[in-house]
Amino acid sequence: MISVKLPDGSPRELKDGASAADLAAAIGSRLAKDAVAAKVDGKVVDLALPLPHGATVQILTKKDKEALEVLRHSAAHMMADAILRIFPKAQLTIGPVVEDGFYYDIFLPEGKITVEDFPKIEGEMAKIAREGFVFQRCVARYDEANEFYARYKAIDGGHNKFKQELVDGIARRGEELTFYKHGDFIDLCRGPHVPSTAWLKNVKLTKVSGSYWRADANREQLVRVYGTAFFSKEELDEYFRVLEEAKKRDHRVLGEQLELFMFNEEAPGFPFYLPKGAALWNNLANYARNKLKKRAYQEVKGPIVLAESLWHKSGHYANYLENMFFTKMKMFDEKKPDAVVDVEEERPMAIKPMNCPGHCMIFKHKLRSHNEMPLRYSELGLVHRRELSGVRHGLFRVQAFTQDDAHHFVTPDQIVGEVNMLIDYFKEVYADFNITEYHMELSTRPAKRVGSEEMWDRAESALKQALESGGYNYKLNPGDGAFYGPKIDFHIKDTLKRTWQCGTIQLDFSMPARFELEYVGADGQRHTPVMIHRAGLGSLERFMGMIIEHYAGAFPLWLAPVQVWVIPVSEKFADYAREVHGKLLDFGLRAECNLKDDRLGYKIREASLQKIPYVIVLGDKEQAAGSINVRSRDKGELGEMTLDKYFSQLECWQK
Repeated sequence: MISVKLPDGSPRELKDGASAADLAAAIGSRLAKDAVAAKVDGKVVDLALPLPHGATVQILTKKDKEALEVLRHSAAHMMADAILRIFPKAQLTIGPVVEDGFYYDIFLPEGKITVEDFPKIEGEMAKIAREGFVFQRCVARYDEANEFYARYKAIDGGHNKFKQELVDGIARRGEELTFYKHGDFIDLCRGPHVPSTAWLKNVKLTKVSGSYWRADANREQLVRVYGTAFFSKEELDEYFRVLEEAKKRDHRVLGEQLELFMFNEEAPGFPFYLPKGAALWNNLANYARNKLKKRAYQEVKGPIVLAESLWHKSGHYANYLENMFFTKMKMFDEKKPDAVVDVEEERPMAIKPMNCPGHCMIFKHKLRSHNEMPLRYSELGLVHRRELSGVRHGLFRVQAFTQDDAHHFVTPDQIVGEVNMLIDYFKEVYADFNITEYHMELSTRPAKRVGSEEMWDRAESALKQALESGGYNYKLNPGDGAFYGPKIDFHIKDTLKRTWQCGTIQLDFSMPARFELEYVGADGQRHTPVMIHRAGLGSLERFMGMIIEHYAGAFPLWLAPVQVWVIPVSEKFADYAREVHGKLLDFGLRAECNLKDDRLGYKIREASLQKIPYVIVLGDKEQAAGSINVRSRDKGELGEMTLDKYFSQLECWQK
């Protein structure tokens, strides 16, 4: 007999060799039916795997996030099986789970897979699901005589060099060689999987793209086929409903429709803001400035181009080189006037990818006292970072953007208070944008980093203490910290329940020491400050893209680039329209007067398409009474009223 513990700590006695499926059956028939996989001592495994004595076991059902990942992993195998049935010359590589589904990278010696092939592939997948093949875990030796290894090599022709490369890597690491089989299909895999293909009835392919083996552009080009899977048809339908809604909200589409921004091939990845887009950008910038003034931030402004040596000192050159832009001096050749030559400079320069070294230099320009701290520098700083053309995406991934950036220089005993202040500040900011769902993640030391292990221990401990002292719930995200320190990231959810990484709080013991920053402590001695990097909105460009999609372009009044349109019924009321427009501007509203020679109905429809919060219509009656007729985008017809009454009943129109 073996004994295992349930999540509540209660023990269960089972026969030797019993599996998680046996445990689920012992607990109840309903759980046995709903069980997808199990978590044994924190590791997700198949239901069929024998349980070790003394283990803590949780049975996973469709309610658990890990169960959905297992389902999608199994769906990737089923898709690979279906593709081989239709494209027998295809060679399989890898097929992982990703955030919204899964993909499989496939090498095609000839031909291609397109979305037109999806119905055939999905048809084969449906057949495989109906067969209800059991997923069987198979362990093999590094030996071609082994049945499972031999079948794996033969499944797609027997000459798959990608598979051999994977197997060789496993052998070098001394890891167990495991495969998963369903029906006649077998694939190299650690698992786990759902009990059978009968669980995979709600699967759909989503898109196809190109990729490279090992993500190396010098290696073989592959076809990447994406799909998604859910436990129910309702969940699958809802996923595609949200996708369709997301297409309508795409900030690139709305950016063009609402005349906010544009891109041009002469400046790849660099946005051009049109008048309304510039107004929206300025609204965000002014909002950030107003919030920061209330929290004793001092706004600074540093140069965009700094000496290359500075980035060596900061650590960016060693850790961020491929993302930086560098200047290069050019001159016409004296002997050949039509020729241009590069000039070797005494001091090479670089365009800043971050603001932090500049803020360090501002801190250092005079000796500081502990009485000045915490010292909070803010900057809406324009930075430049290289992005490959394949990853640029509207405002979400650009090569020039303005950060809502700030750096706090603090004493060690001020860290917890500053971090808790920032968490409360971020919550207040997101509430202003009607963002109520978010979670925090604590990201720890990455593989590529600067500083000693002792420094990282101190930094990670300080952030953990801040989170726990404030009673905040958070997730641990190992290995995803910045190269100079650990961080707390805010992940927000928009109206479509999509998650975005937004605010960040990063603790840095390294950079102040690299720049030899000092302050005079209460003991009269000189000490090195601790630096907190923080961004509330992140980059204004990315946040702007997010809120365009969050609001579907229908911004709240305080944020809207144009708050009111004034429309005269005909040309003879144009002077009165100009008078009303002037009073709106004097009040402080962002208003426009539409005096185009178009029909009234067309103008009102145009205002609707432009998502203008208020439209004021002026005709004979309004001119005679000195009144206005108001239509609200959100509330409909408000009718005739005086301007003073309109002003008095306006909702929040500035922040």
